[in-house]
Amino acid sequence: MPRHWSRWGIAIAAILLGLGMLTRIHVETLWFAELGIPTVFLRRLGVQVLLFSVAGLAIAAWIGGNLRWAARLQATLPDRSAPRLQLTGLLTVLSLLWLALLALTTQAVIAAWTCQDGGALPLLPKILTLDWLQSPLITERTWPLGWGLVIGLGSLVLFLWRPWPILIGLSTITSLAIALFTSREWLRIWPALAAESVSDRDPIFQQDLAFYLFRLPALEVLQFDLWIALAFSFCAVLAIYYLANHSVSNAEFRGFAPTQQRHLVRLTVAIALFLIGHCWLAQRELLFSELGAVYGIGFTDRWIKLPLLRIWMALFGIAAIALFWKTRRGLLSSRWIRNLQLGAIASVLIWVTLPAIVQQLVVQPNELARELPYLKQAIVFTRRAFGLDQIETQTFDPQPSLNRAVLRANRETVQNIRLWDTRPLLQSNRQLQQIRLYYSFPTAQIDRYLLQTSFGKALQQVIIAARELDYTAIPAAAKTWVNEHLIYTHGYGFTLSPVNSSAPDGLPHYFVKDIGANTRINGDASLGISAEAVKAAISVENPRIYYGQLTRNYVFTPSRTQELDYPSGNDNAYNVYDGSGGVQLGNYAQRLLFALYLRDWRLPFSGDLTAQTRVLFRRQIKDRVRAIAPFLRYDAEPYLVTVNSESAATAGLGQSSLFWILDAYTVSDRYPYADPGEQPFNYIRNSVKVVIDAYNGSAKFYIVDPSDPLIRTWSRLFPTLFQPLDAMAPILRSHLRYPTDLFKAQSSQLLTYHVLDPQVFYNRDDQWAYPLEIYAGETATVQPYYLITRLPTAEGEEFLILTPFTPLGRNNMIAWLAGRSDGDQYGRLLLYEFPRQRLIFGPEQITARINQDPRISEQITLWNREGSRAAEGNLLVIPIEQSLLYVEPLYLEASRNSLPALTRVIAAYQDRIVMTPSLVESLKQLFPEPNLAAEPTAIAPSETD
Repeated sequence: MPRHWSRWGIAIAAILLGLGMLTRIHVETLWFAELGIPTVFLRRLGVQVLLFSVAGLAIAAWIGGNLRWAARLQATLPDRSAPRLQLTGLLTVLSLLWLALLALTTQAVIAAWTCQDGGALPLLPKILTLDWLQSPLITERTWPLGWGLVIGLGSLVLFLWRPWPILIGLSTITSLAIALFTSREWLRIWPALAAESVSDRDPIFQQDLAFYLFRLPALEVLQFDLWIALAFSFCAVLAIYYLANHSVSNAEFRGFAPTQQRHLVRLTVAIALFLIGHCWLAQRELLFSELGAVYGIGFTDRWIKLPLLRIWMALFGIAAIALFWKTRRGLLSSRWIRNLQLGAIASVLIWVTLPAIVQQLVVQPNELARELPYLKQAIVFTRRAFGLDQIETQTFDPQPSLNRAVLRANRETVQNIRLWDTRPLLQSNRQLQQIRLYYSFPTAQIDRYLLQTSFGKALQQVIIAARELDYTAIPAAAKTWVNEHLIYTHGYGFTLSPVNSSAPDGLPHYFVKDIGANTRINGDASLGISAEAVKAAISVENPRIYYGQLTRNYVFTPSRTQELDYPSGNDNAYNVYDGSGGVQLGNYAQRLLFALYLRDWRLPFSGDLTAQTRVLFRRQIKDRVRAIAPFLRYDAEPYLVTVNSESAATAGLGQSSLFWILDAYTVSDRYPYADPGEQPFNYIRNSVKVVIDAYNGSAKFYIVDPSDPLIRTWSRLFPTLFQPLDAMAPILRSHLRYPTDLFKAQSSQLLTYHVLDPQVFYNRDDQWAYPLEIYAGETATVQPYYLITRLPTAEGEEFLILTPFTPLGRNNMIAWLAGRSDGDQYGRLLLYEFPRQRLIFGPEQITARINQDPRISEQITLWNREGSRAAEGNLLVIPIEQSLLYVEPLYLEASRNSLPALTRVIAAYQDRIVMTPSLVESLKQLFPEPNLAAEPTAIAPSETD
């Protein structure tokens, strides 16, 4: 190939790469500006460019300088007194170093590139501390090592053929790769520059915890960069000197010249200085050790590993001084080199064997006594990291005092006992309310609304499910460019169902159902709720969903083609988007830029687009918020909130009536002594609530936990992104709820870390477990559930999330944990422990008693005939004052095209179990007193349905 052709090819590739980068930056700037937060992107971009430039130039300067120095010295002839090395041995060592280095670099770059939010720090800490000799090296993020080995082997073969072109190419690629890796790790580096004091210190080194949360991750990135630069330079220089004077072709290596040896020794001194810093960091990383009975520094870490690391720091310093001094006076002798090799081998053997011997022979025979002080620290720091130290613990002693009068006094609790779960409701929705095949109900969520009832305003627990447009369900023949991007643009509406009511045929009762002009708002006479009361609290005026959980395709609107709004009989209703979401296409040049950004070659040629057309992209909720704030961790599922027009206008929410609320967390895996358990993090706070407008796409981030040091730091870095919770519209604040994922993480840790006594903790004789239940015919762990009830110490009913606990290996209930969601009590955790000298039935025991009841068992057997089956719902434990009521719904559903119908309600109290067609009848039989039928706690069909 002619040389000028290759130059043109490189130039064209560079132009295309630069054009692609500039296009992406321009479009991202427009997207962030549309959200009203352009500085968020610009600040982040500036930091990444700065990190890329500094890291790339520094690595390139170091490697380039050493290569240039080696190029001048490669032809120098060695002294006769220079130590001779075996050709085969040196080739083997060099090859192994080369392969390991490139494998590690490739692993880092691929991990950083594929990780969504950065934080893909590779295996260097484990490799340099030799922990991989004691634990498996292969983890979920190490697959790129294989690619690195392939690249290393190929480059090694080419290097022996054409050394300098390969070295220059690899040096350039390594510098760019490390620069890319460093810029992608901005999430670890940038917070270290703005970290605030945590006002708490670790018990070993007495350092502020801000060092571990912010500065340690940044130092680990810097450590990796330095190691690659030093190791690559050493290997490259060693290879250059090794290949000098035709040593391979002559099959003889005559040794290093004095100037060459001095160069190599100075690189060795630099590596020794680096290892001093690494040992200093490795001491701090012992706070996350998993050796022994405690997470964090244990006896062996404290008295063996920590002194060894300090000794190594001193030895590395002495070795660096000695090497530098020796080369100033003359050449290194073979004895020096041999002693260095023996010292390295001895250090490795001591690090691997001595801690294992001490752990086996000294610690384990007296483990409790040895580990006791460290167990105390692990308990304290783990509870603090997961917020368990803020739990208010009380004793709950269930009494046999539940009767008709108590039920009347707790009307709101009884009226909100949940008989419908999200699973059967979604099955019913997909049969009754999906309307068309291109609509879908991906999830349903539990929430509450304040409604006017016949006995005053009260909280009503509901299940809300968004009807989203699922473009993947459209027939293949209809999947055209126009349909995908111009016509099928949005979902429409939602269903809203009370959790405790059913239609005459046992199907869900709907406060809101159907679509478009046929949308119906119903009341429920059995609950004392009129249709007018529902209309006053819930709006269906603008129910279009342009931003949701299934909206993954980009759309162009408004355009000359009308959008499908909703099906209406045999025809369709159409609409034109008039919201503020999206980025305006504008002139033809900008259309070309978007075509390049979206990789859509049809875009410039479409005649349906106008200068006013906006492109709505990144519409999927999680993709949207992750693009804005990748440093936050997000809850598994957002939930939809509907706001009536009057409240929306008062709160300044504009034309929108549907909003998604998504919980966001700050997490870290660098909280000292905090056991992560089964989580990938060992510190978590629900610091942020995100509100996304389903129509316009705006995303607002509200800080709900200003005491969290992580969110304080990020709010300093992005001052325009976050708002205080007081800035959230009150109508939306009333729908905040204790987040599910946080509650699961905390309750999971509480199974073990409710124990404060270190000896009891070590013995593991007071561990808790999640109870089991029969759900839809299968044994399943009881999941946390939302309910409305009044706590024993509270003045009124409130919206809670609750989970019960049982002792490990037993079925009786030992405690329950509640997370509060309303008003000033939001975010508080209450743990109610039951008396240990009494038997309190757990869900498994109640389930066993239900299955053993002859009447219930016989009826279920009759239903489980061919073509149908009885499916058990969630068994709920309902605290009512000082008593516990157990309620389980029973659904009847067909084996095919399942449409669950609420058939029976099982209720249990004390030693009595009943099953009737409704909750009110079950309560009548459990508490046989007159006049319950007159109470509005009855579950009966709605006349308005």
